Amino acid sequence: MSGGLLVAGTTSDAGKSVVTAGICRWLHRRGVKVAPFKAQNMSNNSAVVVGADGRGGEIGRAQAMQAAACGLAPDLRFNPVLLKPGSDLSSQVVLLGEAVDTVTAGNFRSLRPRLAATAFAALAELRSAYDVVVCEGAGSPAEINLRDHDYVNLGLARHAGLPTVVVGDIDRGGVFASMFGTVALLDPADQALVAGFVINKFRGDLGLLRPGLDMLCQVTGRPTYGVLPWHLDLWLDAEDSLAYGRVLGRPAAPRGTEWLDVAVVRLPRISNATDVEALATEPGVRVRLTVEPAELAAADLVVLPGTKSTVADLAWLRETGLADAVRAHAAAGRPLLGICGGFQMLGRVIHDPVESGRGSVPGLGLLPVEITFDPRKTVRQVVGSADGEPVCGYEIHHGYVSAADPGLPPLLKHADGTGEGARLGAVHGTHWHGAFESDGFRRRFLTGVARAAGRHGFRVAPDVSFAAARERTLDLLGDLVEEHLDTDALWRLIESGPPAGLPFVPPGAPAG
Repeated sequence: MSGGLLVAGTTSDAGKSVVTAGICRWLHRRGVKVAPFKAQNMSNNSAVVVGADGRGGEIGRAQAMQAAACGLAPDLRFNPVLLKPGSDLSSQVVLLGEAVDTVTAGNFRSLRPRLAATAFAALAELRSAYDVVVCEGAGSPAEINLRDHDYVNLGLARHAGLPTVVVGDIDRGGVFASMFGTVALLDPADQALVAGFVINKFRGDLGLLRPGLDMLCQVTGRPTYGVLPWHLDLWLDAEDSLAYGRVLGRPAAPRGTEWLDVAVVRLPRISNATDVEALATEPGVRVRLTVEPAELAAADLVVLPGTKSTVADLAWLRETGLADAVRAHAAAGRPLLGICGGFQMLGRVIHDPVESGRGSVPGLGLLPVEITFDPRKTVRQVVGSADGEPVCGYEIHHGYVSAADPGLPPLLKHADGTGEGARLGAVHGTHWHGAFESDGFRRRFLTGVARAAGRHGFRVAPDVSFAAARERTLDLLGDLVEEHLDTDALWRLIESGPPAGLPFVPPGAPAG
């Protein structure tokens, strides 16, 4: 067969990514050869994929997570167009893994045919290779100002004849109005593809919700395929850092007598914030995101994460007083970690004619290194070690260490023995994303942090596996789909396509 489904949403963060992953996991466990797909993703959270030519390329991290739900290695075709915002007005365009251009409101119209053609071709290849492709939309399909150029929501569904389900987040309120309005704003041809709805993040008595579901069916002629409950354990591999609350996950009680408090600075253009999720899986480690300088003073470890705009976010640190708070934290001998762009900020100077065009700007001066930006982007998977512990990760950056004090010890080592990153006292920096998913390295690092922070009662757990935690999350998603969605009806959609005779919901948009 060559079945397909589009999972759209009433809003961003309605739950499209996790619902798509859950459906993928359900199908994979049924023995279906299934693959995920998102024609265009806008996110600074990306994963590195090794392409057929051996070069590293980028896709959205959510699609890498969905690939794992399918039992697959990530593939560049799973997310052929990735837009990485560098400012409010522009985004880097990553096409089949490679950064090729910068898109703005002004030039999107000229770029759109190329992007759409690439996305459509990638989907066609996947549908010829897999039994089912589960596609994820972006934002809302009812963005009527963008419909003429859409190739990720109903523009994709119409091109490929995909039945569509619309996911709504009931935790935000107004879910019935947003679902009805989504359908009612579509033109007749688009409405004919919308088969029904899924309610997400429900808390409470389902019996109280039932009259609303019945009325929604009456006014749209479309069923709700199920109601997924809100679940505390669905927080790994967030599509966007805005999906995080103040505290990541549900911190388990410490194995020792003390907690370890980790403060992560929520930079304006934060990227790959998922790096700190591995720290949050450890019992007794409380990881919180913050923009408050006062909150850094009480932290045992401060983390400057990755960013798509290193120089601009460094200026923001200074404007908000966070730079002074970071320096004070380091001056007190308390642990500090910079990852990728955060590492670059820790150096003496940043030479950037590429990303910001600002030339040379002073860094925070906490590590004796200089950073220079290269037009060529480093995108690769890496393996190495730290203090005898194996470490795997990936790199995505334009900046590199162009000068460093002799004898500065590295934080990590590549497999060939060359150093990576730097450490000076309690200040650490690395360009490697994902390093803390390596369990042994994470435990050793946190043990050192606890010692430097004076948390002598903190103990790492010897049995925590980040890979196992991710698998449990994917299995939980599959369980929720099987238990709470009408999977027989979903299978009929996937196998047979959009149902015939779906009623038109006025007023509708003009026919496109």
